[in-house]
Amino acid sequence: MRFSPLYGVLSLLIAAPLYAQGGTGDNSDEMIVTATRTDGSRNDSPQVIKVITEQEIAQQRQVTSDTSQILSNLIPSFSPPRQKMSGSGETLRGRTPLVMIDGIPQSNPLRPTGREMHTIDASMIERIEVIKGANASNGVGATGGVINIITKRAKPGTVNQHVSVETTTPTAAFDRDTLSYKTNYSINGSEEYIDYVFALSYEDQGLFKDANHHAIGVDNTQGDLMDSRAWDLLAKVGYWLDNDQRVQLSLNRYRLKNKDNYVSVTGDREAGIVTTSVKGNPEGVAPHNDVWTVGTTYDNYNLAGMKLNVLAYYQRYEALFGATNSSSFQDPNIAPLGTLYDQTRAYTDKYGSKIALTKDDIWDDRIKATVGFDTLFDNSKQDLWGTGRTYVPEINYTDLSPFLQLEYSPVASVKLSGGVRYEYARLNIDSYQTVWANDRVTVEGGNPSFDKTLYNAGIVWTPVEPLSLFASYSEGFTVPDVGRVLRGIDTPGVKLDDYSGLQPIVTKNSEVGFRVQHAPFDFEASYYQSTSKLGSRVELLNDAFVARREKTEIDGVELSAGYTPNADHKFTVSWSHMRGRYDSDNNGSLDAKLDGLNIAPDRIIANWSANWNAELTTFLQANWALSKSFDDAAKDFSGYVLVDAAVGYKLPYGQLSLGVSNLLNKQYITYYSQSASVDEDRYFAGRGRTATLGYSLDF
Repeated sequence: MRFSPLYGVLSLLIAAPLYAQGGTGDNSDEMIVTATRTDGSRNDSPQVIKVITEQEIAQQRQVTSDTSQILSNLIPSFSPPRQKMSGSGETLRGRTPLVMIDGIPQSNPLRPTGREMHTIDASMIERIEVIKGANASNGVGATGGVINIITKRAKPGTVNQHVSVETTTPTAAFDRDTLSYKTNYSINGSEEYIDYVFALSYEDQGLFKDANHHAIGVDNTQGDLMDSRAWDLLAKVGYWLDNDQRVQLSLNRYRLKNKDNYVSVTGDREAGIVTTSVKGNPEGVAPHNDVWTVGTTYDNYNLAGMKLNVLAYYQRYEALFGATNSSSFQDPNIAPLGTLYDQTRAYTDKYGSKIALTKDDIWDDRIKATVGFDTLFDNSKQDLWGTGRTYVPEINYTDLSPFLQLEYSPVASVKLSGGVRYEYARLNIDSYQTVWANDRVTVEGGNPSFDKTLYNAGIVWTPVEPLSLFASYSEGFTVPDVGRVLRGIDTPGVKLDDYSGLQPIVTKNSEVGFRVQHAPFDFEASYYQSTSKLGSRVELLNDAFVARREKTEIDGVELSAGYTPNADHKFTVSWSHMRGRYDSDNNGSLDAKLDGLNIAPDRIIANWSANWNAELTTFLQANWALSKSFDDAAKDFSGYVLVDAAVGYKLPYGQLSLGVSNLLNKQYITYYSQSASVDEDRYFAGRGRTATLGYSLDF
């Protein structure tokens, strides 16, 4: 069915009367969303915002430690997780989101590795703010939206300690190789002027098995979560200079590395034989993620009647991929063709700042204004680790972005918003020579620069309580995967100063919808459309990913509903439908469908959480990924339903929990393996039923 704005609006209007009774929604509706940069709440936003609360994260952590899976379990427009170290192909509303930790960007747009969701352990997270749809509020990268991970804060009390231990195993295979272990310790506290958080986590994951008790294939090249070790250190110290001024220093050190105990056994897609693993020693050095993130904030809550927020940050990011004899790595001057194993290392060193100054009491509190200035300085490269060759040359990137955002309430029932952001971006790339597989052509370096003025506008209208209507238009800006573009050049005489492949990506997002929040019901529905005249579609060509610059369009409908009959029970259900198309022959028409590497399937998510008494809690969720067809029939998605459950029991000392993932032991092939890649080496099944037993103690 072809979606149109009229169809979307009619769908919303038909559904509205069904939810016209009740009271207020949950307290996340009024929670301040820092990612908006204007200290707005979910209810005030003309875009759809999802705030994943601390309780929801705690529930999900009973069945998974994978941050990508936590997001996917709660946001149907986010792609099903790959269950690997790499999350390439995991998109939000069909486009790449900007991932941040406490406002610090984790995404590396110059050379994305797909590992942005694996730069922090889930035990360090207090809540997650998700702004759906393109926006420029936080600068480069948010063509699909913003995912802002907020780390845990100090709780009242001089010393608060927490310790947890857990173990995970397949329910039908109790052996040492499949056991996973995790432990976490934290201490926090606050006094009159100072507050602090120190936390340390360690996780050792074993071999994963599918529902048929077969070892799941290990991704020796992209990296894997199974058969890995990870640790994370988080430290935050805040100090109040006076009643209005606060400074904070934060550090997060994260490392995830494969143990390299298994090698992949190629499957057979046509015969339905999945890729598996056997014990062995892979070529090269084990893949890893190694991240340092440091941030300093200064907040002044009364600077001449205004609020000032300043963030300065630094991040060092290194991603090592596994060894392979890819055709793009071959060089007959080093070894006979087909025999050379090599591996790549992506390295990014970036620092920047974010400044926002807000005044919210202009003209009898009718106008709120935020003015700010962001900077980003990024140095990225990718080399061939084993042979020391240049794969992607060193790229220096500078981004300077002033912005202005206004909110105006002419009457109590109407809130208008609008803003403008100017992006100036400059690349500095030296001349270099491509690898042998790309004919060793010499590429003339350059200093291409781009500038773009981005606009947004929105309205929230509450004609009658509890109904709110909203509509918005916003633009997002990012650079293409510069590294992938540069390493793929095979034409002599290219000059980067005028190379069209480096042109920025600008997405335009329009959205219309409504909210009804009146206890015991809450309901939200929206129709959106996202377009880009020069998008960036990822395609797997032979054994390498390449970027295609084409016109793209994505549209869809999202619905979410909740029922909270009392303080102890809550039911929620959400649905996402989207369609993505692109111009395959550059004639201006959208004639082809985006595949699973670029767009998520339609999905329905339902869950029920219950507090039966002071000791006993339960949680049940179902996740249905619906079937989807593509232009390439080999990538058609058959769909699957997964069910998870958990129970918690409060002991005299501590809390005991038991979580079961894939409760019905469903055998399935992951969405990525069905619809994003037809590579026989990555025909992966999903995990079968697993049980996680955990114990935690606060003291």
